[in-house]
Amino acid sequence: MSHTESFSINRAWWDGVVETHVNASDYLTQAFRQGGDTLHPIESDEIGDLRGKSLVHLQCHFGLDTLSLARRGARVTGLDFAPSAVAAARRLAAEAELDARFVESNIYNAVAALGDSYDIAYVTWGAINWLPDLHHWARIVAEVLKPGGFLYLLEGHPMAMAMEQKHAEDPLAPSWRYFAHAEPSVIDEPGSYANKQAALAHTVTHEWAHPLQEIFGAILEAGLRIEMFHEHDRIAWQHWPCLEYDGNRMYRLPKDRMPLPLSFSLRARKPG
Repeated sequence: MSHTESFSINRAWWDGVVETHVNASDYLTQAFRQGGDTLHPIESDEIGDLRGKSLVHLQCHFGLDTLSLARRGARVTGLDFAPSAVAAARRLAAEAELDARFVESNIYNAVAALGDSYDIAYVTWGAINWLPDLHHWARIVAEVLKPGGFLYLLEGHPMAMAMEQKHAEDPLAPSWRYFAHAEPSVIDEPGSYANKQAALAHTVTHEWAHPLQEIFGAILEAGLRIEMFHEHDRIAWQHWPCLEYDGNRMYRLPKDRMPLPLSFSLRARKPG
């Protein structure tokens, strides 16, 4: 199957979940409308002072985090391939009276679609698993960064993503790919991660695993210099039934289980 077909399948899914996600409690849309900030604790602590910085949020969905970054002082552009997501993001920006630009484009066409370069490229929480070619992605990131600019990447840890658990009392077991693969993992599930009961017209998605060696290799090959790497014992969703909510929009393993890395973050800078 071609990457074009996979993107078409995924675009249909993402286009179809926008209203479900806008209204889902996990997304804090109403809190944002009331002046809130939707960033999770990890990225909130690590992103730094954004005042006066130009920032592009790649694969921004319907723009809540993009607009939260704008509230922190960044000059923001969000890019997403789903028309409904871009339309929803523009509506939210207008409601919040925030100056933000949203561009509809496949990530691999971002350079031409954006027509600009930025101080920061921002990519977080469930973005790179939708990409078949991470080396191409890293080159795109490098091209949209200004000299001296940096990529901030925060994702589920590849080791954790390869593990599965059916019930909270079960052991964790490897059930998904860890190493890179050409053909996508085809997933057909009802609902979405934000609402399992949502009735969707499209239920199939295509995803790819990206191990740490591929992530680091792609970023370094694109000419970026990794200057920060952290592994975290927290994640932004209940990836396994045994994970416990920590009271601050994050999930952790119970104290009676061996700690494992559940997510990671890095900063990689373009030489200036």
